[in-house]
Amino acid sequence: MFFSPTINHLTSRGHNIHILCMSTGNADGIGDVRKEELYKASVILKVPLQQVTTIDHPDFQDGFGKVWNSGKLSKIVEKKILAHAIDMIITFDNYGVSGHCNHRDVHQGVRRFTLDTSEKDIEAWELVSSNIVRKYSGPIDIWLSFWTLKGEMHCLVNEHPLRSYAAMSQHLSQWVWFRKLFVSFSSYTYVNTLRKINK
Repeated sequence: MFFSPTINHLTSRGHNIHILCMSTGNADGIGDVRKEELYKASVILKVPLQQVTTIDHPDFQDGFGKVWNSGKLSKIVEKKILAHAIDMIITFDNYGVSGHCNHRDVHQGVRRFTLDTSEKDIEAWELVSSNIVRKYSGPIDIWLSFWTLKGEMHCLVNEHPLRSYAAMSQHLSQWVWFRKLFVSFSSYTYVNTLRKINK
């Protein structure tokens, strides 16, 4: 729903993408279903299945009011990075696009990793959350995003928005009318603004 412009931009330029999902999304008891849906969506986004990892940890169950430990999350991120020689992380910012507590916890865990790691060659970038008007401005936000760039920021335009729609439609357990509208009209289908997380 949020990162497909970044994924499409990087895969189309030959970058090797790994997806790390910190939860199966089991709040409604369908974690296994949602895990399989993520794999199907990843295939459409041209990310090999062996490069998609979903964590099912008792301390990282999704849902409001469930705080994820940033130290444990940092260690999981570190393990993934070392196992695959990853040199860049892209994650949520402190608001997490929708304000979801788990998105915010992921940001805190990655931030903790960047502060604790001795690895100097790893860059971390965050997806900038936009206000509600811009969030639902669709492709118009491409222009607004470039206009508001400052400092260490990049705008990645989605060259394949229909692919993003097709990927999201693989999440049948969540593919209800308002998410169809979101994917159609959300600026996050068309452009991602990334800001560097400074150590």
